[in-house]
This record gives sequence, structure tokens and C-alpha cells, in this order.
Amino acid sequence: MHQPVVTPVHKPVVTPVSTPIRATAGSTAVRAEVHAPQLSYLQPVPRHMVHRAAIAEVFLTDAVRTDEHSFLVAAQWPRDHALYSPGSDGTSDPLLFMETIRQALVYLAHAYYDVPLTHRFIGFGSEFEITDPAALRIGGEPVPVVLEAEWAWVGNRPPHRFGMRLDVVLTVAGRACGRGALHVVAVDDKRYAMLRGRGAKPRGVAVTGPAPRALERVHPAAVGRLRAKDSVLVRERTDTPWQLLIDVEHPIFFDHPSDHVPLMVTLEGFRQLGHLLLHPGDMARGAGHGLLGMEVDCQAFGELDAPIDLVVRERQPDTGSGTTRMTLDAVQNGTSVATCRTLWGAQAADGTAHPAHRAPVSSTA
Repeated sequence: MHQPVVTPVHKPVVTPVSTPIRATAGSTAVRAEVHAPQLSYLQPVPRHMVHRAAIAEVFLTDAVRTDEHSFLVAAQWPRDHALYSPGSDGTSDPLLFMETIRQALVYLAHAYYDVPLTHRFIGFGSEFEITDPAALRIGGEPVPVVLEAEWAWVGNRPPHRFGMRLDVVLTVAGRACGRGALHVVAVDDKRYAMLRGRGAKPRGVAVTGPAPRALERVHPAAVGRLRAKDSVLVRERTDTPWQLLIDVEHPIFFDHPSDHVPLMVTLEGFRQLGHLLLHPGDMARGAGHGLLGMEVDCQAFGELDAPIDLVVRERQPDTGSGTTRMTLDAVQNGTSVATCRTLWGAQAADGTAHPAHRAPVSSTA
């Protein structure tokens, strides 16, 4: 989550809704009634407001305030995407949800809470869970989604340091189908440099990745991707850990210069390793597991110039619910930089989900 070239702040036209959102997850009638007249899907929000350089990677289209710290945020998910391609079950890539949460938090911070465009955003933790995968099945048009968002300040010390958390409920056509959250801090350049130490780079300066190594990427089909450039797993030998391939030339993972590994790159590494382990090579096409949720704690910056090992700490299948929990660590120079708890739901050979997949992402939840 980094700041691109600064341009003037876009201030949205806010149309207050008549009734603040107080609906439960099952109150789809209330959701449908409130969403429709308030949100536009005509065009994306300005790219600098969600820290994106490419217009094609902006999914947010609108946002309105419904209460002091409550919002409705509209986004349009593409029917297909170079990176976030649909799953074998015909549903939208779940990491589109996480990227939409990220964009929503950044947009609301700048547009509604006056967090300066020059501040650097640092992720502390993120999570999402798809509770109704069928609602995300792709049809004949791009998927219009709404996030019912609640904003909270966490460890907030403005104007130099803003601490914030956004909790959201994902809905499609008024149908609640997921939940998620993101916790970040936004700091000025001085405090960012203090946090980064020697790893800090001036804003906008071109970055370089680790020295090239003679390691082949895992075949994209084995990690659920379509293009070779989107596979982020490499391995030196069969008895060594899988590693996160850091490609600073990737047009989506590194949409703009960054002096460390972006959160979404690390999430993609966790997702791809889970997919690889849960989809043996001899498995029927379309069978296996679909990603239902992730819960990530970030402990340190992932540096660009050293290998990052991806290690499976725990794997817990549940044949009764058809789910598998997997806990993974991203380790660099012997230190954990992130821990991820994932939830996967079993799929049949035709790509349909196991009928009893509901389970929380965290086993302690």
C-alpha cells in the first residue's frame, strides 16, 4: 500500500441515505433498497485515490457516507482479469475482495478523513471470508458489489500518524456473501524512514529486486494461475522450502515502485502454495479446494533483496465440513514477516462447492 504521484484530492459528492445501515447479514431486502439509488458504477474513482498507477486496476466506482463512520462503497469486478481470473467453479477470484477492501480503506482515508496523499500506508493485518461463494458466480455482466463498511480509529495520533481499521460486509444484489477487514497505519515520510531504516527509498525511485537466480517458476496451472508471469513460487530443491518469487517488473503486483514486498504479493504467495498442496497433479480437472478465507498478521517489512521462504506450519482437514485449514509463515533471514491462516472448501470434479463448507477462518474464532 504505497503512494503514487500526488494529484489533487477528489472530493466525492455525498448523498446521505435516508436510513443508516443497521441491517443484519440476512436482511437482504433492506440492503437492496438502500444500495440502488445511492451508488454509481459509471466510472472508476481517480486512481491516485486508491494508490494505483493503472486505471485498469481500479475497481472502486463510488462511495457514500451513511453515518458518522459508516459507508457504502461500490466496486465493479471484471468478468475476467489478467491476474485475478475466475476459478474453476465460475466464481470471482476471492483476492479481488481483499484488493477491493484495500482500495476502499485508502479511498475513504483520503476522501472523508483528510489523511494526506503524501502519507505512506503500512499494513498490520488483513482478513476476509467468502460465506456464500455462489453469490459471486460470474454471469453475462461484470459483478457490481457493495461493501457495507465501518471505520474505526486504532492507535490514531494525527497529523503525523493515522491508525485505522475498516470492517466490511460484502454484498451482491443485496445478498450478503462475505466479510473482511484491514488494519493499517499511515505515516509521513519522516516516520516512514524511521520505521524502514536502511530499507527506505525516496518516493517514486525505481526499485530493484533480488539478484537473478536460476530457478524456474512453478507451472501456472499447478498454482491456479493462467500466465507463467503470474506464478510466484520457486524452489531450489525438493528438500528446501518454497520461496516467494519477487518480480518488480510485474505490472500488477508492482503497479508502482515500492521499497518492500507489497501485502498483495505476499497474499498471492500464500494462496498459490495452498492451491499447490491441495491440488495433486493426478487430481481430476476442477476438483480440489477453493479458497474461502485468509487471515494475515504482518510482523515486519518483506525486503526486496533477500529470499522469502513460505513454510506450512499446520494443515487441518475436516472431512465433515469439507474444509481444510492451513497456517503458513513467510520467513526472511530467519525472521517471520507474516503469518497467514487460510480456509479452503472442497470442490467436486465439476467445480461445485462441498455442500457444508461453512467454518470460520480462524480455529479460535
